[in-house]
Amino acid sequence: MRLSLVIASIMAASLLSACSTAPTLPEPPAASARLHLQLAPASLGTSLSLQQHLTVERAGRTDEIDTVLEIEPDHLNLVGLAFGQRVMTLAYDGKELKTWRHFMLPKEVQGEDVLQDVQLTLWPVAAIRAALPAEWELEEKDLQRTLLLNHEVVTQIDYPDRKAWGGKVILTNLRYHYKLTIQSVVTAP
Repeated sequence: MRLSLVIASIMAASLLSACSTAPTLPEPPAASARLHLQLAPASLGTSLSLQQHLTVERAGRTDEIDTVLEIEPDHLNLVGLAFGQRVMTLAYDGKELKTWRHFMLPKEVQGEDVLQDVQLTLWPVAAIRAALPAEWELEEKDLQRTLLLNHEVVTQIDYPDRKAWGGKVILTNLRYHYKLTIQSVVTAP
């Protein structure tokens, strides 16, 4: 659910900076320190359609974005809207990720990161763990997921409403220093 999209990724912290002046983003990590998680949509194990309202807190600033997310066994589609204007779209079929970004969206906002955030928050832990490289770990305890790289926490995801969708999810990215609060409403099973 790392909506680095929305939803993102997002991701979203960076998505929203497209609509205004924002602090300089940190340098992207070295390629070896990036996860590159891209699970097949079918590995979610269900079809899902969500409307989401995201609140991004970063560097003392709060921004908001709305997304529509549709996941079917053969595809994932995401549309991000800020101030009623489309700022990003993702289409992923399990093999190829196609993205469109508003020209004002910072280059640091990458579709791969948005997809990864979505999958980290929504996908079953077993599916994520099966795809992780050796130096990465995903822990799940109570209502929290923790993503680690070489035993160092990178991302923490909390589920205060006790579910991955149809409620509130809070993603805290320690690498890029943002907090993403996702409020989801299921629009189709």
